[in-house]
Amino acid sequence: MTVPTDPASAKAPPRTLASLLVVYMTVFLDLLGFGLILPLLPFYAMRFGAQGAQIGLLFACFSIAQLIGAPVLGRMSDRLGRRPVLIVCLLGSTLSLLATGLTDSLYTLMAARALAGLFGGSIATAQAYVADVTTPTERTKYMGLIGASIGMGFVFGPFIGAELSRFGFSTAAFVAAGLSCANLVLAVFSLHESLPESARGKSTRVSLSLSSLQEALGRKVVGPLLLITMLATLSFVAMESTFALFAKQRYGFSEQTMGRLFALIGIVIAIIQGGVIGPLARRFGEVRIGTAGFVILTGSFSALPFMPTQALMIAALVVVAIGQGLLSPSLSTLLSRAASKTEQGGTLGLGQSLNSLARAIGPVLAGTLFDLYAPLPYLLAALITTVLAALLVRHGRAATA
Repeated sequence: MTVPTDPASAKAPPRTLASLLVVYMTVFLDLLGFGLILPLLPFYAMRFGAQGAQIGLLFACFSIAQLIGAPVLGRMSDRLGRRPVLIVCLLGSTLSLLATGLTDSLYTLMAARALAGLFGGSIATAQAYVADVTTPTERTKYMGLIGASIGMGFVFGPFIGAELSRFGFSTAAFVAAGLSCANLVLAVFSLHESLPESARGKSTRVSLSLSSLQEALGRKVVGPLLLITMLATLSFVAMESTFALFAKQRYGFSEQTMGRLFALIGIVIAIIQGGVIGPLARRFGEVRIGTAGFVILTGSFSALPFMPTQALMIAALVVVAIGQGLLSPSLSTLLSRAASKTEQGGTLGLGQSLNSLARAIGPVLAGTLFDLYAPLPYLLAALITTVLAALLVRHGRAATA
């Protein structure tokens, strides 16, 4: 298998595929470490007396910091190249996980998560790397493999984290830090640069400022896609950030059970994005696949909080994973195709920054709504995805023209 570096290329340099595999491994190991502690965070925060809104704020700390860091890192990857930015992200991830394991209060835990968010730009940079070395027609397939790497990280991460939880939250955090450090070493010695020197430093349109954000949102194709991506993240986060509380209150699920459920979600997403999304995109196109993802999410979000049994609730959760598995790479591909080659890192970084804004707002809003009435975050998510399906049909086709 070869990955063309441009539409006219029939054969990739030998190192291109090897570097792509390193990128996928980088994303996998990064999300494996993240997945180790994600299902445990709400339970650990509860030990410090945190309730719904405070747990939402804990998740928001990561996202607020990422809101600042992601566009800067994306811009740096356009100017300096993808490799040094990925290495900086991995170093920051290692330090933040060490800090997470050493925390002894809710406030220091929030600070550690903020540090993680500040350097949490690896996914957007990895997406830009893939966009550098793939043709537009094959891009959804390879973007899907990033999603599959994320999914596999969530398969093994939560499961391992759940099993390690019996030894304490700090143990899981330190193991995650060790994996991130191994990931850093792998990138330093094995990752080649994807962005040619001739393409570096030429972007002038994507930077960290309110004016550049306004300019990007005002662009005919990129703007609507950025908004759709942000609101799609908001809808998923409304479910993600409250589900542990919901499952504990409704069914009495433990940390171990939650870890296994997150692993199940990861398996489904990995299957969809690793093997299904490529053939579907070639046959139906990213707009139809993304719209189908929104429709599936609308139905599953609406049903999830009202399932009368554990088995039906888990089935609804699996359907959520299917919808998200179809949606995420479709939107990433459409956004990368709407941006020029010299702006892909910055544009995808800006997209990640807006996603971080959604992840900052979403948990606090969802946690507050959850305290009022548990199904409210899920009903809000269903309403958002209904509107976004119509918006994607209206605006998405311009990116593929």
